[in-house]
Amino acid sequence: MAVLLRRATLTLVLAAGMAGCATQSPPRTIADPHLYQTSAAPTSVLQLQKDLSTIFNAPVMRRGIWGVDVRSVDTGAAFFMLNPDRLMMPASNMKVLTLAAAAQSLGWDHRFTTVLETTAPVEGGVLRGDLIVRGTGDPTINTRANRSAAVFDEWAQALRAAGVTAVEGRIVGHDQAFDDEGIGPGWAWDYLDAGYAAPIGALQFNENVAELSVSPGASVGEAVLVRLAPGTGLTLINRATTAPLAAEGARVAVHRRIDRQELEISGRMAIDAKPLSRTVAVLNPTVFFAQGVKDALTARGIAVSGMAVDGDDVGDVAVQAEPKTLVTTRSAPLREIATVLMKVSQNQYAETLLKAIGAKAGVPGTTDSGRATAIETFTAWNIPRDGYVMSDGSGLSRYNYIAPTTMTAVLRRMHADPAHRDAFLATLPIAAKDGTISTRMRRSRAADNARAKTGSISNVRALSGFVTTRDGETLVFAIMANDFVIPSAVVDWIADLAVETLANFTRR
Repeated sequence: MAVLLRRATLTLVLAAGMAGCATQSPPRTIADPHLYQTSAAPTSVLQLQKDLSTIFNAPVMRRGIWGVDVRSVDTGAAFFMLNPDRLMMPASNMKVLTLAAAAQSLGWDHRFTTVLETTAPVEGGVLRGDLIVRGTGDPTINTRANRSAAVFDEWAQALRAAGVTAVEGRIVGHDQAFDDEGIGPGWAWDYLDAGYAAPIGALQFNENVAELSVSPGASVGEAVLVRLAPGTGLTLINRATTAPLAAEGARVAVHRRIDRQELEISGRMAIDAKPLSRTVAVLNPTVFFAQGVKDALTARGIAVSGMAVDGDDVGDVAVQAEPKTLVTTRSAPLREIATVLMKVSQNQYAETLLKAIGAKAGVPGTTDSGRATAIETFTAWNIPRDGYVMSDGSGLSRYNYIAPTTMTAVLRRMHADPAHRDAFLATLPIAAKDGTISTRMRRSRAADNARAKTGSISNVRALSGFVTTRDGETLVFAIMANDFVIPSAVVDWIADLAVETLANFTRR
């Protein structure tokens, strides 16, 4: 009865969409015809294919492109295919490939290390030289679970244990584990100030973003009040003014210049408006990290006289000499880092992992070397080389392409390998429960059932993962949409409807 009700609802919903597009051409038959011609397919499977074909043929997406592959996890048998071998922009579905390569190359227990060291003597409680921070890319020294505060507490305690109550020199960031190319290939210039496009480095503090706060001035006509954390490398240019109460059209804009290191605040802000807060990507993660260390130590009673600097910019023997280690801090293991990466879809974490797998002894990690390592992994797994184009690790780049069959092949590989299965599944968002699909597929059989990674950039949506049918059969799916101009919420709804249909499937 539930299946019949589901089919009736599906027919009514999509018929309504077709009625609104009555002047358009009839929907194309875009599912793989071989799925319909096989006499071995049970009636239940044929009905599933018919239902999914109706969903993905909805006229509302007539200008867009779907790429879909649905298979049995255990046998790989295809249940439904729609442009399955077509290269599609995956957006954050790229993180599936990045994590798979990182788990294989580094292992789920891999931890990043950050070292506090010095070459200077301690005299009378004063470190007579520079304090050096040497990083390997740990992306987790941030406010999640108050980890950065715990790390800085540990470092202040280690300094006191070494007899240091003040630092006469600088805080020098040593970032040679990675190259200095912080921006991913194919990233667009017009969002580089946004927190989700923060640059990557071997030293990373607060996910390489700073909090920008804008508040009204004391009276109408005055400049607004702007606050930005130190160490960002950006010069604030405040052109915004305070407007009268509930002023019509009052709006504040934030714009980062691409030809100079300036962050411009413009527009008007009503005098009774609440403070505006947003994250801004920093320019140099190493300097931002060093500044964060200086501020944290000062707040904990250890005064620092010198500046916060990037070791690449000082070029003196202090960074090159054999140092004395004061404390070594290790991150949580990859299995925990990956949970944030996937459930939150954290771009910085993904780019960090790509560079980390490319790092070799004495050679800095780069996007190119990380990509080469990932390709080696996928080749060893018999993933066709022409089934994907990997540009960055996060999926922010529009140079990325993945075929739906490539996505399901990687997902099946992770599911089949006992070394990866449980850890990998634990990272995926769960429908109607957590992560980026916590509000999707509610009150359906897919709720607390489907585990899937989302993907979202302009005119691109993706949803790939696993779902269990009414019979307890696990299916793997990759659903990607490109080149659409309709609201992205509608595309997400169609994808969700397809996954819910899979959850309702039964062979009986």
